[in-house]
Amino acid sequence: MKLLLLTLGIIFSSRSISQICNNPGQNPATAFPVCGTSTFAQASVPICGGVKVFSPGCTDDIYYDKNPYYYKFTCFQSGTLHFVINPNTNSDDYDWSLYDVTGVNPMDIYTNPALTIASNWSGNGGNTGMSNSGNNQFVCGGFGKPVWTKPSNLIAGHNYLLMISHFTDSQSGYALSFGGGTAVITDPAAPNMISAKPDCDGKTIKVKLSKKMLCNSIATNGSDFFITPNVSNVITATGFNCSGNFDTDEVTITLNNPLPAGNFVLRLKNGTDNNTIKDYCDKQIPLTDSAKFSFTPAIPTPIDSIAPLACAPNEIQLIFGNKQIKCNSIATDGSDFLITGTYPVSIVSAAGGTCSNGITDKITIRFGNTLWKKGTFTITLKPGTDGNTIIDECNQVSITGSAKSFTTKDTVNADYSYIIKWGCVTDTIVAFHPIANEVNQWQWFTNGVISPQNTNQPQFLFNQFGIKKIMLVVNNGFCTDTVTQSIDLDNYIKADFNAFDDNCPKEPVQFTSTAIGKNLTYFWRFGDGGISADTSTSHIYFDFGVDKTYSVEHTITNHLGCTSSITKPVNVLMVCGEFVPTAFTPNGDGTNDSFGPLYAVKANNLVFRVFSRWGQKVFETNNWRQPWDGKIKGVNALAGTYVWSLQYVNRDDGKAYATKGTVLLIR
Repeated sequence: MKLLLLTLGIIFSSRSISQICNNPGQNPATAFPVCGTSTFAQASVPICGGVKVFSPGCTDDIYYDKNPYYYKFTCFQSGTLHFVINPNTNSDDYDWSLYDVTGVNPMDIYTNPALTIASNWSGNGGNTGMSNSGNNQFVCGGFGKPVWTKPSNLIAGHNYLLMISHFTDSQSGYALSFGGGTAVITDPAAPNMISAKPDCDGKTIKVKLSKKMLCNSIATNGSDFFITPNVSNVITATGFNCSGNFDTDEVTITLNNPLPAGNFVLRLKNGTDNNTIKDYCDKQIPLTDSAKFSFTPAIPTPIDSIAPLACAPNEIQLIFGNKQIKCNSIATDGSDFLITGTYPVSIVSAAGGTCSNGITDKITIRFGNTLWKKGTFTITLKPGTDGNTIIDECNQVSITGSAKSFTTKDTVNADYSYIIKWGCVTDTIVAFHPIANEVNQWQWFTNGVISPQNTNQPQFLFNQFGIKKIMLVVNNGFCTDTVTQSIDLDNYIKADFNAFDDNCPKEPVQFTSTAIGKNLTYFWRFGDGGISADTSTSHIYFDFGVDKTYSVEHTITNHLGCTSSITKPVNVLMVCGEFVPTAFTPNGDGTNDSFGPLYAVKANNLVFRVFSRWGQKVFETNNWRQPWDGKIKGVNALAGTYVWSLQYVNRDDGKAYATKGTVLLIR
């Protein structure tokens, strides 16, 4: 691998230190940018630092960034990190810490322990770093401790900081190399020029680069650049903020002569340093790269354009694309501008956009009234209360009378009416939106689902009743409005009724309709020839002497003639009571094979239990139709006497009853 020599800083004499280093690269804010394809050599290590840092899990000592250097890099592909610190003097003791500084100030490593993701403070000299030889993510201080740390898993898109601390004070340097891990910390993107913009005088050009590039790879005599056509020569090139940093993404070049008006191309060549501009990994901007630009000698700047307007605007935004405007030249009361048009509009204020470095490419003009209605308007420049029109970045006063026009449309209303065409199976909703204010788009939604009907009079069919949410969005190409209405299709009907399953002979059986629907009529067929048209009714069955089941039909009809019917069985028993036999013979002959209360029709909340003579419960039921079969856990019970108990609530009078007795099981 190529050896990249990093030699910075003044060498200080040995002294007691406990402050942040100011030498470039020796504090987190000025860290060296590095990548994974080069070996970085530090010839000497000036003495400074001694600020406390954190080493999670280490309580045996306090750790400091002694004589440190810091390195920054970005992970471009997730994976493991491997690196080696190789001291120039093998006996020197180098320590290190790795930090994840994504989204934070790098100086926060001094105050936030959570940023530390790995470290090694072994007291042994020689090589150290991250490799598969390490077993732990953090190695505390002390002789005999491992010099290798387990590789960390880096995350793509995260930014990292590596601090290398020199415990020995020898000022002898080291080499730092990366390799062997699966993480990619080398930027795969090729560098290039994004834009070139000449200043007002035509003698300097600001060049924006696609990413941070090494300051020391920029030839200060400007020999990396040339212009076609060759109307002027580049004589200097300076990286922005390079005096205190190692990298930059902006270069200012100076020309020997001002540019004339025209179109130009900024191109690259190998400078007197034998390269173009390099990134951290020595990847150069290719010689084929170029940036086109134009230059116009200083003339007053007109209004370039007006940003697209919103519906019912109460402001407009003027765009100045060629030259930006000085923010302090804009009269805040808006008096630099006059608006005329279809109806009167007043101006109450004007302000620049972000006003970075005192200039802006946008001016927002606020109106005293909202432009609700259709109209055509013109905004015109004039001298304001500050005595001038607006002034551009080249100190040119914009010409009085420079103007731009714009139009507005009427606001729109999405309110709609509707009618319902009722049906027994399908309801139809017909909606009506009045066409006005140039509305030409109708977008309908039913219960959140978009409809293909782009019309002002759609029809919607529903075969399921209930609440339907119908939303309309209207648009006239400028303004939009939305209305949602909830429409209740309440003609759903469903027949149902309540009645006791089991009933006593010659007693009224109560039938209660629980039908759903509006404007209903009711009809009953009781299964024995009897009928009724009451909402809820009772009926007496006179057949007796046998248990009998009747099919009861209940039909409802609404005002539209829609019907719904349901049929349920109703049992009328030949006798009612809570009779408990005194004996039974569970031998499978079909006679007296089971034991329990008989015809307990009116016994609600029934609990029937059977016990052995020793008090052991052998059977329990809550349903009189499910008696004891004479078995205990599937095995025939022994013949003999058993005790039973019965509790229930009478459904007629609501009173609780309890009784008990004995039964003889005969085998």
